[in-house]
Amino acid sequence: MATCTPRQAWLTLLRRIHFYIGLFVGPFIFIAALSGTLYVATPQLENTFYSRALFSDARGPAHPLAEQIDVAQQVTGGHLRLHAVRPAAETGETTRVMYADPALGVSENRAVFIDPVTLEVRGDMTVYGTSGILPLRQWIDYLHRSLLLGDVGRLYSELAASWMWVAALGGIVLWWMTRPRKVLKNRFQKTRRLHVTLGWVLLAGMLLFSATGLTWSQWAGGNVDKLRTAFGWLTPQVNTALHGTTPEVHDPHAEHHMHHDMADMPTLHIASQQFDGVLAAARRAGIDAGMLEICPPREAGKAWTVTEIDRRWPTQVDAVAVDGASLVVVDKVNFADFPLMAKLTRWGVDLHMGVLFGLPNQLLLIAFGIGLCVMIVVGYRMWWIKRPAGAAASPAQTITQTWQALGTGGKCLTLLITLGLGIALPVMGVSMLLFFIVDILRWRSARPAPRHSSFT
Repeated sequence: MATCTPRQAWLTLLRRIHFYIGLFVGPFIFIAALSGTLYVATPQLENTFYSRALFSDARGPAHPLAEQIDVAQQVTGGHLRLHAVRPAAETGETTRVMYADPALGVSENRAVFIDPVTLEVRGDMTVYGTSGILPLRQWIDYLHRSLLLGDVGRLYSELAASWMWVAALGGIVLWWMTRPRKVLKNRFQKTRRLHVTLGWVLLAGMLLFSATGLTWSQWAGGNVDKLRTAFGWLTPQVNTALHGTTPEVHDPHAEHHMHHDMADMPTLHIASQQFDGVLAAARRAGIDAGMLEICPPREAGKAWTVTEIDRRWPTQVDAVAVDGASLVVVDKVNFADFPLMAKLTRWGVDLHMGVLFGLPNQLLLIAFGIGLCVMIVVGYRMWWIKRPAGAAASPAQTITQTWQALGTGGKCLTLLITLGLGIALPVMGVSMLLFFIVDILRWRSARPAPRHSSFT
């Protein structure tokens, strides 16, 4: 390999890494972007498709929660543990009574929808997660997270989130170091210009969604949680202990994490009449959002919780713990008092899901998702235009040969960065190993055969 300057060596190395990310990880980022776009585009469709369950034309005074819950209990036969109740937020909406059903998957609940005015049962279906999405969006969410393949499929989305920020920043650096001084009109430069323009426009979004996606991931997410714990960035939650002061924290990604099924926990006898009293106590304590969730205790010695679940702007996620016997509020957590990083985490998650700013948030994410898909396709077109004409590969076009051109300091730096990222982001680490194996094989096959002297 001809001698090259350190700048040329770094540039070639970055170009090869960017190429590998685009070629091998690009399809996974494309699927994540497309499925994520479908997810944020469906709330209105969901409201239309499930309008009977979600809405009612009945007008008049609402029945007490106790009577609504009793109707739902008749539907379920009284054999399921009552998980939570979400009272109708506005006139014309239904109350959602949710049960932990052992037959359902993790983070899934059976919800019975009751008209608070007429006590008519309007729907009975599975809901998912803290956001309570219905079957249509639940299917799209599973597609986005795991390609409907369970835990194994979650590796795809973690792979996409692990590499997207590297591809974004690396692409910007490549453009900066190789931008042409003259505006060229050939086909490749026009395609490259579109790719770069989209990269600049979508840069902030790629960094944000890569970061928030990693916090939900199966392997890197655990390291992120450790980091948040070490720096005190966990989201505070009300203390439900009636006798003791054990602090609790809340994971804003809980609806996406796999955890043990709460349906198997011992069931306390909960009287439906208690819901009205607990709600009244929470209202007196300042829980004033229309969208809220009332959760009975899961075990003896624990308090009820009433939590605001309106995650739009301004965010209303205050919560109180209420002693079910005395109806005394034993603890309260206000979003206004959250640490800054906890607030940023909450807003980042809600922005990622398209709920923070309502319709403008949805439209922004739809435009981002479509733009990201187009940028990936354009990147493949660039490769197709510049693809090698012959079958033979050059060793100079491999990471292995390029890395050898670096100085001692550069080699040590790249090894340290690779090791650090591999430990912090395990899926990235495994994929890097696969990249290197493929690259070494290409390098070995591309090297010229050594010449052997012959003696007669």
